[in-house]
Amino acid sequence: KQWYQRRVRGLLNKATLSQARTLVITPEHEALKENLLKLIERDINPRCQEWENEKIFPAHEVFKLLGDNGFLGISKPVEYGGLGLDYSYEIMAAEAYAHIDSGGVSMAIGVQCDMATPALAKYGSHYVKENFLAPTIAGDYVSCLGVSEVGSGSDVSSIRSKARVEGNEWVIDGGKMWTTNGTQADWMCMLVNTNDNPNPHRNKSLICVPMKTKGVSVHRKISKMGMHSSDTAEITMENVRVPLDNLIGEEGKGFQHQMNQFQNERIYAAAGALPAMDRAIQETIEYCSQRKAFGKTILDNQYVHYRLAELQTEVECLRAMLYQCVDQHVAGEDITPQATMLKLKSGRLVREVSDSCLQFWGGMGYTDDVFISRMFRDTRLMSIGGGADEVMLNIICKYMGTDPSSRK
Repeated sequence: KQWYQRRVRGLLNKATLSQARTLVITPEHEALKENLLKLIERDINPRCQEWENEKIFPAHEVFKLLGDNGFLGISKPVEYGGLGLDYSYEIMAAEAYAHIDSGGVSMAIGVQCDMATPALAKYGSHYVKENFLAPTIAGDYVSCLGVSEVGSGSDVSSIRSKARVEGNEWVIDGGKMWTTNGTQADWMCMLVNTNDNPNPHRNKSLICVPMKTKGVSVHRKISKMGMHSSDTAEITMENVRVPLDNLIGEEGKGFQHQMNQFQNERIYAAAGALPAMDRAIQETIEYCSQRKAFGKTILDNQYVHYRLAELQTEVECLRAMLYQCVDQHVAGEDITPQATMLKLKSGRLVREVSDSCLQFWGGMGYTDDVFISRMFRDTRLMSIGGGADEVMLNIICKYMGTDPSSRK
């Protein structure tokens, strides 16, 4: 509530408005993005349809390609193989990855760069950075994130997987659900209960778990509505033993570490959605300018070109919000409310854009032959994964002081 009140007062203050800032895109940003786009067009997009048909892509091969070219550790420490740039350069990469013709591939890369490794890079010891972060940046390891469980999705505090200490080892029992990269991953950044503190925000830790450890098994590969080229798995763990040194940060602070990690995930998702929406609108304009019905092109209908103008306006507003949020993130500010709003708006807008544009394609839009149909099924995940829309609304309401629990 205090954040919301400060925000409103600030927006009413002319001095604050005059000092409003946003991300400045430099030639260096553009160069990184352009180099990555060339690699995508040359080495990744020609194979995307094959991977969609096979419902999996060769993660080790693709990640090694990206790692060899320096794209998996853009904002990660130089001493572990990263480029040491600020987070704004990660956004340029996220925008480039959105040009991959398969959403599942770009999502899997996002897990590697912005979902499974931010906490490791920020809070991890030299030991875990050397053994897990460095090979992940190099593309030698594929990573996955273990948070959701059967019965515990967006309600992160309710996870049931546990780790107990025996000698110099963690002994882990439990399982994880909806694990992107799960069938190919070399290690998991796993959120697990590690003590008996009754406060669910103080009893969890993040632990690096090698996926070939005895007791770790892929229970099943999950068939999905979209993101076909990305493997998603249910993972079970029984009496899994890993060194105590595999802990990321402090014991009992895993929930906070993961919440911070979620901010990167939500920004990445929004950054990736924007180019997809730009492409959907532009391709729809091109198609509707050629397709004729009742003696004129589809685009000549006022409703169609007005609707596309409305959608593009919404996209530009979201882009401004993204760049402002990134600028604040780079400055070290707490962006929890902004990133949450960004995630909520991007998930809803990408659904609106894909649905509206697909409608204008008519029967052709219902085939697998065009980008818009793949976008329609792939991007539906955005309002579910990484925190459902309803959870985002709950977080925003707590910051505004309108949630009943915050008014007691």
